[in-house]
Amino acid sequence: MLLHVTHATRYDYTPPVETAQHLAHLKPMDTASQRLVSHTMSFSPTPAQHVESTDVYGNLRAFFALDTTHDELVVTAESVVDTSQPALSPAVDRMLPWEEVRERFRYVKGVGYDAASDFVFPSRYVPRHDDFAAYARPSFVPGRSTFDVAMDLTLRMYRDFVYDTDSTEISTPAIEALAQRKGVCQDFAHIMIACLRTMGLPARYVSGYLLTQPPPGQPRLIGADASHAWVSVYLPGTRGPGAWADFDPTNGRQPGDDYVTLAIGRDYSDVSPMRGVLHGGARHTLTVNVTVRPLEELREEAARAAAQAQSQAQTQTQTQTQTQTQSQTQGGFQPS
Repeated sequence: MLLHVTHATRYDYTPPVETAQHLAHLKPMDTASQRLVSHTMSFSPTPAQHVESTDVYGNLRAFFALDTTHDELVVTAESVVDTSQPALSPAVDRMLPWEEVRERFRYVKGVGYDAASDFVFPSRYVPRHDDFAAYARPSFVPGRSTFDVAMDLTLRMYRDFVYDTDSTEISTPAIEALAQRKGVCQDFAHIMIACLRTMGLPARYVSGYLLTQPPPGQPRLIGADASHAWVSVYLPGTRGPGAWADFDPTNGRQPGDDYVTLAIGRDYSDVSPMRGVLHGGARHTLTVNVTVRPLEELREEAARAAAQAQSQAQTQTQTQTQTQTQSQTQGGFQPS
């Protein structure tokens, strides 16, 4: 599936900002199930410096700096991504019991390092807590495979939690969202990761987008979508490296070709779409508009618009010709 993503971010500052430095994660990464076809970023005002780099987790990030006074900042990222249905790597031992996976990630002096170990420890938004373990335990049946544990936890959260945009903010602790059983996709991802890590399994945070379908007979609303977040769980191989499998507790499913991965990290703080350091701008208003559309839909719309414009031009030409003919007739001239 070819998906076109537009992510527009606008900041309005009071008083104006004098100088600013920003870091953005708005460029989708290449993965086994997606390929970045094209990507552009536009800025208003134009930054004095703009460079791209790759972080330790392979995320593509943009740094830009503004050295002139401004009372607004608009950043628009447009991407085309070729997605496919994710497939579980043949290197994975899908039936490996979760207890064995947990033991593999216990620290043992002299044992080889596994990069997935970075995602076993607590992080800024994902602490360890007995309440996470208590919620997780019904999914951690003795001898159950890690894949089945993750899928069961995904489905339980989908049933138990209510999606409520007014119930939390990004600063709301995951333990609080767990207690109230309400939140948004970031909260659900943090809670699920905390459950898995508390039980000793590696899990990471994934930021990206989800293609949302409009109701039957209704047009797709431009800018009505939003960033999305889900969870990636590490599944080791029988005797060696394994691979990551994704799970979405917000929607009770595994991501498919209707998902676009932006970046991965320990939690939201590693992959926030935009953050910065400002001199000035004590108060600000943030507006974010996201649209995810099949590229074919966009092409069809452009073709219709072009055809309509051509039709209008032809109609205008015909009207001008008729007006000129009528003017000549009224002036006493007859066409030969």
